[in-house]
Amino acid sequence: MANWFIQASYFVVAVVFILGLKAMSSPVTARKGIVWAGYAMVAATVVTFFTPGLGNVGLMVLAIVAGGAVAWWSGKTVKMTDMPQMVAIYNGMGGGAAAAIAALEFARGEIHDPVVATLAVLGALIGSVAFSGSCIAYAKLQGIMKNAFRLPQQNMVNIGLAALTALLGLAIVVSDQPSSTLIVLFFVLALALGAILTSPIGGADMPVVISLLNAFTGLAVGFEGYVLGNPALIVAGIVVGASGTLLTQLMAKAMNRPITNVIFTPISGAAAGGEGEAIEGTMKEFSALDAASVMRYASKVAIVPGYGMAVAGAQHKVWEMAQLLEEAGVEVVFAIHPVAGRMPGHMNVLLAEAGVPYDKIFDLEEINADFPQIDVALVIGANDVVNPVARTDKTSPIYGMPILNVDMAQNVIVVKRGKGAGYSGIENALFYKDNCRMLYGSAQDAIGQVITHVKALES
Repeated sequence: MANWFIQASYFVVAVVFILGLKAMSSPVTARKGIVWAGYAMVAATVVTFFTPGLGNVGLMVLAIVAGGAVAWWSGKTVKMTDMPQMVAIYNGMGGGAAAAIAALEFARGEIHDPVVATLAVLGALIGSVAFSGSCIAYAKLQGIMKNAFRLPQQNMVNIGLAALTALLGLAIVVSDQPSSTLIVLFFVLALALGAILTSPIGGADMPVVISLLNAFTGLAVGFEGYVLGNPALIVAGIVVGASGTLLTQLMAKAMNRPITNVIFTPISGAAAGGEGEAIEGTMKEFSALDAASVMRYASKVAIVPGYGMAVAGAQHKVWEMAQLLEEAGVEVVFAIHPVAGRMPGHMNVLLAEAGVPYDKIFDLEEINADFPQIDVALVIGANDVVNPVARTDKTSPIYGMPILNVDMAQNVIVVKRGKGAGYSGIENALFYKDNCRMLYGSAQDAIGQVITHVKALES
């Protein structure tokens, strides 16, 4: 009777997981979907305690309380600007948990079925890569380590390490009782593989990498769910793995870069520096008063947010400015590139937090054709996603990547902290265009000054 109740509950939980994921596909229903999935996860956890013969209940409760407390505290205190690294590390925890399950099962010596052993090894390998790779992504986004670190013959090291790890995994599968030395060495190499794969990847590719690691975590959880015979883990893992894979493909398409290029030929400051044609012209500076005047008397303004807006926490100021312009009769829209920021949907999250209505936010495909009719394009802290060399310079590392065509607007104003290249290290030809002006300073301060001048123009 207890087993029937547990399996029926897992089925209901699986259905709610899928419905929750479906709801997350729209900004309007995303919060509802997250809440549904959260309740389903709580239900699955509680139901598991009814498993006959379950041991270590005290340790399980202690782990849930400790983990829940840390998650609650971090969720309440994390800044929106730190959300990408939080997503990265939380994703890594899922992969690490899947790898730990496999490690424990192998250590107990209770896996004798070759199919189960194979899935356990795959889950351990993928989960370990997701864990260490996510830790590296967190360290980069948090500023703890350099943006990119590339070994000599990096790709050969990647392939060699992956092959050696796979051979050790095969040895574990064919061995009915693998030694502890073999198991430990396998996990050490798997963790090293994740770290080495992620280390060369710079900020331009980071949203794709975070999405890919999320897919890895889902697959690892699904495999280990099969090892444990837990349907809820299998379904949850498959759903997360499938959605993460689809999102990764969509984001790679948005950059016009195969996923293999992201891993083996990453865009990074080291890789980007010194490449591309020389850019002619000079950067022309604008004052906050000039920017306010141009936008106040424009018919249509398109705001293009980037990571600079996130770092400055300027989303509320930006929306305040947009509302002032709209009150003055200016049409204001927001243009979002799929890989703007440091995680999938980063800019959408920030704008939603500031209260920007969804109908004012347009993605690249929806708004790109409108830029020639836009009076002012205001770029706030974006770099590669508005760099016209992606269309014109075949020697550039980002050539072929779809960009927002802000250079085609009548006027372009770029809010930027300084004159240096962006996070990827690629110089932006947009900044030297005749129709472009630079408003230097933190986005928070610069937009604040623009707001003051817009109000003054109204009085």
